[in-house]
Formats: sequence, structure tokens, C-alpha cells
Amino acid sequence: MQTEGTYDLTTGAGLVACPRCDALHVEHDLEPGETARCIRCNAVLASPRAGAFTRIIALSVTSLVLMVGAVFFPFLEISRMGFGNETSLFGVAMAFSHGALMPLTVALMATIIGLPVLRAILLVYTLLPLSRRRSPFSHAVGAFRLSETLRPWSMAEIFVIGTALALVKVGGLATISLGPAFWAFCGLIVVNGASNVFTSATTIWDAIEDGGASTDGRELSRNAAP
Repeated sequence: MQTEGTYDLTTGAGLVACPRCDALHVEHDLEPGETARCIRCNAVLASPRAGAFTRIIALSVTSLVLMVGAVFFPFLEISRMGFGNETSLFGVAMAFSHGALMPLTVALMATIIGLPVLRAILLVYTLLPLSRRRSPFSHAVGAFRLSETLRPWSMAEIFVIGTALALVKVGGLATISLGPAFWAFCGLIVVNGASNVFTSATTIWDAIEDGGASTDGRELSRNAAP
């Protein structure tokens, strides 16, 4: 990252830390096509992407639509010797909504469904005015902070992997057909991954601080390094 610019060593304003090695760099606006890399480990810090905020909003809305299908559409069908049964996640939650398993069911549904939905809503709430170069909503700071806190806890991909492993064992006992809800979950994983690629926490914080005036369609993508 270039070393031009002003910064305050007391507060750290104008400085960007590498998420891989924690090296500090002076913050500098990038032009389209430029890439900022860490001078210590060469990790990608930022890269301009035109219309990133709008894309994140579109992907968040898409994830909400997919989640509705994943919850209420048939998830799988099990058949054996001419008898079969199909169920959805909502049906499973209702079946275990009583008794000792109810807390586990609530926790599972909150982790798989509630957190991704809440995070998508928070991102739309935060970025909608910023994408239009308007001042952020009054609670944008708290909303985006909460969305970043929920990021590691959105475990739709863990649920799909666990389901696939369970189906491998059950597959020898009955015929299993995957329903549209399963594929909606798979699509949800892809959409969330794409949203993370376009999400730059540093850029969004800067846009909120500037009241949306700096969002000129050249938002930065987040660090691409693991």
C-alpha cells in the first residue's frame, strides 16, 4: 500500500492493519485496477471493485429468497419398498418442537436459518443508503458491527456437509432423493461466499464515517488472503 496520506498515531486513524501479519499501512484511496498488498507478507489488502455495495445488497436479497425456499420446500424424500416420506426443515423443527429436544432444535434453527437471515438484513440496512451516496441510517454502526460479529456463526455450509455425511450412511438402507431445499442451501453457500468477496469492512466503516459521501462506486473488496 502506498505511504502517502495523513494519519494520527494517537488514535490510529488513517492506518490499516494487515489481517494476516498485522503490519500497519497508511490508508490511501485506490483507483480502479490498483491493488494494495502488504509490504511484509504480500497479502492482498484491498482491490477496487465498481459497484461493490450494490452487489452486496443484491446478493443479500438473493440469500433471503433462497433461505425461504430452503426452509419451506421439501428437503429430502426417503423411500423403501414402495413407501416414502418427504419433509422440510420447517416440518422437522415442528416435529421436535416439544419435549427435551426443543432447546436443541431452537439452537439449531437459529444457527442455520436465523443468523444468516439476520446478517443479510443488517447488510441491506447498512449499505442501502451508502450505495445511493446518502447518509447512513441512524443505527448503521451497530447494525454493521453486529453483522461482522455474526459472520463466523453463519454455518449453512456446515449443515449441508453434515447432512451429506449422514445421507451417505442412510443411503444403504433406503432410497434418498434430494429436494429443492437442499439445492437452495447449496446455492446459499455460493451466494454467501460471493458476498464475502465483495465485502470490505474497512471500506464500509469509512463510508459510514464519511456519511456516504465517499462511496463513488469504487468500493474495495475485502482481503482475499485466508
